[in-house]
Amino acid sequence: MQVPLEDGGDIEILRVRDPRARRIRLSVGDRGARLTLPPRASLAAGERFVLEHRAWLVEQLGRHAAPHIEPLVPGQEAYLPLRGALLPLRWRPARFTRLVQEDAGLVMEHPASAGHAAFSRAVREFYEAAARADIGRWLPRYLPGLPAAPSRIRLRQMSSQWGSLAPGGAMSLDLSLVLGDPEAFEYVLVHELCHLIHANHSPAFWHEVELRCPHWRRHRDYFRAEGARLKGTLRALLSVSGA
Repeated sequence: MQVPLEDGGDIEILRVRDPRARRIRLSVGDRGARLTLPPRASLAAGERFVLEHRAWLVEQLGRHAAPHIEPLVPGQEAYLPLRGALLPLRWRPARFTRLVQEDAGLVMEHPASAGHAAFSRAVREFYEAAARADIGRWLPRYLPGLPAAPSRIRLRQMSSQWGSLAPGGAMSLDLSLVLGDPEAFEYVLVHELCHLIHANHSPAFWHEVELRCPHWRRHRDYFRAEGARLKGTLRALLSVSGA
């Protein structure tokens, strides 16, 4: 559905009917706006709901908008985010394409024939390696006292969550976590590890989180303020570099 704005523009909203929904709900994520209707709600009621919350909708879409990032071009100055900082990117001829960290910056090694797809793979592989290095440094600290270790840890782009734990113990973490505050990244890891003890968000679960991460509320607030930017930045980086 199209929702008109006061400035003459409009917003496209995905309208879905969910048999499990009990009320009309409007949400905004990395993929845009979504209106969820319960089985008996009319389309007109949904449209009225959206119009009543139009100001909130515009604000949320602005927060989730992907930042403008220029494509990576050999020889041109660029900066890439890593662990809460922006690092300068340099270019260097090489036989193979890879992104490496040297001193206080990053170096993209590449042959003359390398294109956007190669740069995209190099950026993703670099971030995955950096994230796994962080996880490998933190994980041994928290394994004592857990009923088991995660059976697998997967890094991927997640649309709304920061992490999840499957019933078999396989953990997924958002790759964009490595772009931001490392302490906040570590909190997400702790959060998912505590689900190995309690597969819910009960007071007992939060007690386990607080034992391991006393400042978890501060990190939760960080994601509320910066989360959309982190996810949008990673999406934009991989897109402009060829993903």
